[in-house]
Amino acid sequence: MNLEVIRQDTPGCSDKIFLNSAGSSLMPKPVVEATIKFLYEEQELGGYAAAVENSGLISQFYEEVAKLINTRSSNIAFVGSSTDGYAKALSSISFKEGDCIITTNDDYISNQIAFISLQKRYHIEIIRVANLPDHELDLEDFENLIKKHHPKLIAVTHIPTNSGLIQNIERVGRLCKQYDVLYLVDACQSVGQIVVDVEKIHCDFLTATGRKFMRGPRGTGFLYVSDKALNQKMYPLFLDSIGARWTAFDDYQLNDTAKRFELFERPYAALLGFAEALRYANTIGMNQIEHYNRTLADTLRINLQNNGFRILDKGNRLSSIVTFCQADGKVEKIHKILSDHKVFFKENRREDALIDFTSKNVDHAIRLSPHYFNTIEEIEKVSQLLENINL
Repeated sequence: MNLEVIRQDTPGCSDKIFLNSAGSSLMPKPVVEATIKFLYEEQELGGYAAAVENSGLISQFYEEVAKLINTRSSNIAFVGSSTDGYAKALSSISFKEGDCIITTNDDYISNQIAFISLQKRYHIEIIRVANLPDHELDLEDFENLIKKHHPKLIAVTHIPTNSGLIQNIERVGRLCKQYDVLYLVDACQSVGQIVVDVEKIHCDFLTATGRKFMRGPRGTGFLYVSDKALNQKMYPLFLDSIGARWTAFDDYQLNDTAKRFELFERPYAALLGFAEALRYANTIGMNQIEHYNRTLADTLRINLQNNGFRILDKGNRLSSIVTFCQADGKVEKIHKILSDHKVFFKENRREDALIDFTSKNVDHAIRLSPHYFNTIEEIEKVSQLLENINL
């Protein structure tokens, strides 16, 4: 991994310390160039003709996603965001009164709200699995809940947006496979940051976004749909002419692939930019990216802990999302110093992670999310900027 070349490809990191890839990361120059190039072609040819001219490049999007997560292109759908894909996956499940969803205390805020919406509309039950004292998922409790409630769906966020925790989605996947339960994984914060392999996860659906650790444009994402879900004729509540073929006045035939979850209209310029972002990460290699990211995040956590900060990340395996607060539980001094020195970050509030932050007894947390274009020197500089806050 040539860090010098990567930083040259990332002009946005030249005048600041950017530590918010968990929010919306910095796009490499080739991603921006691919996006703009297509927009110019649309300007000259119109959108339809430009899409036809670039059909080969468009198909490469599906191939690059398949390579990234170890599947086939026929299992991939383009979506506008991870939340968009998540909603489409949920809408393909025929919930009825009395059904049950098992999820975790650390699932993403939008997912939790979606579950509550389903509960209000269909009177389903939401059950959240227990955490062990080290904050890992209690897999024994998980199995007991499956046996007791026979859930319609199990849904787990791989890496919560509010915490560095990496949840054990592979072990959960084994339970889902053993008990033949539909399994939905939100990989919004893990795809592009660490290795994600759907063959090892055994999920039926997996969602991701382009703008975060994948370093793609906003308004992009993908949905993975397993062969099992496709063969069971699962499809979103609302189809259009991409998702199905109109075969009779009152009938249609589903698309055989995951494209049944797509819509005809999509931002092709952004899609091609996302394809380039996928190619960029695949060329470097996710193993290398994950290894370097772990070094950055581990160094940052150790430095912050040594400087007296309260590290909020709990779990045996932690990610490039580093959450912390001052020793007194506040964040105002951190916020000011980072802002004054052009360090880009995110402040999370209790309502972003209601269950997790309530259990940790915090109202606010600072989130730093280093990525592979950052340097150890940047991590050390940020640590030095903050070192005297708790004195």
